[in-house]
Amino acid sequence: MTSNRIILSMATSMNLEIEQLDVKTTFLHGELEEEIYIQQSEGFKAKGIEKMVCRLRKSLHGFKQDPQQWYNKFESFMLEHGFHKTQADHCV
Repeated sequence: MTSNRIILSMATSMNLEIEQLDVKTTFLHGELEEEIYIQQSEGFKAKGIEKMVCRLRKSLHGFKQDPQQWYNKFESFMLEHGFHKTQADHCV
């Protein structure tokens, strides 16, 4: 709730408009830091190599590390483009 208050007060004091969006595929853009292997899905098994596993190169929706991986990528992008976090709340 503190983050919302900071953003709203900054927008009000600077006479800015606020917009919100939701990206449904956000967590699919996170980079994996460790190697993760999964079994081939039913219906997608390659003939002759049914017992082999697949190595993931990108995150899948539902992994417990998805939010943290996405946040790391977003944070580095914002810092590279000259934005900084507030000292009061690092989510802003």
